Amino acid sequence: MIDLDRIDVALLEAVQKNNRLSSEELAEAVHLSPTACQRRLKRLRNEGVIEADVSIVSPKAVGRHITMIVLVSLERERADIVDRFKGAIRNTREVMIGYYVTGEADFILVVTAKDMEGYEQFTRRFFYENPDIKGFKTMVVMDRVKASFAFPIEA
Repeated sequence: MIDLDRIDVALLEAVQKNNRLSSEELAEAVHLSPTACQRRLKRLRNEGVIEADVSIVSPKAVGRHITMIVLVSLERERADIVDRFKGAIRNTREVMIGYYVTGEADFILVVTAKDMEGYEQFTRRFFYENPDIKGFKTMVVMDRVKASFAFPIEA
């Protein structure tokens, strides 16, 4: 864990809300010079506190009209099988988010598709052709209520 002071926290809160703020806007928000803000942001990126700077894209605007939450169970929970499935998740564009979890399922995935036909093709390719998959359950998302990667941060 990295020690964060109040200015680091203020910077992280600001860029989580809007990562397109100028150095001057950030400086005003955290009461520091623009140069000092950029130095701190560079350090936070180098230390892995900030993993990526991304934009949240509207799925419907790019033709991804449906989203599913998928619970996946593996045949066996062996390290090589888990690692292989993690790699498949990372290399599959339709999988937006993947979590390795405890409980009823081994993984929870957030998957997007153009339509149900596209999702069916994805399931055939990604699940049915994988002998390590014991089963999966799909829940179709009715409405995206919140889309954020912002974490509550405390100094």
